[in-house]
Amino acid sequence: MLVVAEKEIGGLMTPEAAFDAIEQVFAAMASDKAYNFPVVREAIGHEDALYGFKGGFDGAALTLGLKAGGYWPNNQKHGLINHQSTIFLFDADTGRVAAAVGGNLLTALRTAAASAVSIKHLAPKGAKVLGMIGAGHQSAFQMRAAARIHRFDKVIGWNPHPEMLSRLADTAAELDLPFEAVDLPRLGAEADVIISITSAFSPMLLDAHVTGPTHIAAMGTDTKGKQELDPALVARARLYTDEIAQSVSIGEFQHAIAAGLIAEEAITQIGAVVNGTHPGRDGAEVTIFDGTGVGLQDLAVAAKVVELAERKGLAQKVEI
Repeated sequence: MLVVAEKEIGGLMTPEAAFDAIEQVFAAMASDKAYNFPVVREAIGHEDALYGFKGGFDGAALTLGLKAGGYWPNNQKHGLINHQSTIFLFDADTGRVAAAVGGNLLTALRTAAASAVSIKHLAPKGAKVLGMIGAGHQSAFQMRAAARIHRFDKVIGWNPHPEMLSRLADTAAELDLPFEAVDLPRLGAEADVIISITSAFSPMLLDAHVTGPTHIAAMGTDTKGKQELDPALVARARLYTDEIAQSVSIGEFQHAIAAGLIAEEAITQIGAVVNGTHPGRDGAEVTIFDGTGVGLQDLAVAAKVVELAERKGLAQKVEI
């Protein structure tokens, strides 16, 4: 099999390549050419860690595999980031293992690419202000991906721990965009596009905060119980997601579903907008993309990085 080490990913995978891979796999999912396997996600009872598996099969690209890993909240004491994962690819024709790929940076890139795909297809026309809720490790990737796909005039941001806002300010400066820290009511009123990327378990962005045509990429909720948005805000928006089954069980829309405010039929796969089988934004409404993070996203970016690594001679061959 081929091994692509984590240390090589940064020099191989570009945001552009990640965006293209994610847009294509979303399109394949909506065309019923690709599907995800049920997610396994468990609290292991050690180091407060969550560990699991996400896998799937893309029949259009013949990509088969899984990502194994999870969230270790105490990793700072080891000098490591909290999210740790490895992606394994298998030959769809024979079942033999084909590649093992470091998944940490790829997870950040594919998550950011997913929100960027939603911004490309759902942002209000003439959107100028990007709102960021959350200032953790992933926030910088999110802002860079959003700015690459759409030209914004400024960034405004909020974080429950204000001392972390320097990450947003530094990333905006890197992108040559002015940045201002604001409260949530102002963020909801002024931002044309909002990216929420937190680990919250109660809603932060409320229905009353969002007052105009807005697109929201809700990227933080990937576990039962997590929540970033007011269910009343979800109930009045036009709803999109990567995978509906995952969205209503472990994603942001689980809460509006549980409260009886929406039905599954109100949710559309983002790939349908990519394919042109769904019109997407219809005018002045609020749109929400629930980015739950599916295994096929990981497989798509891993397959691309293996292709690039082979081309550049950076894939190690190991017999197993």
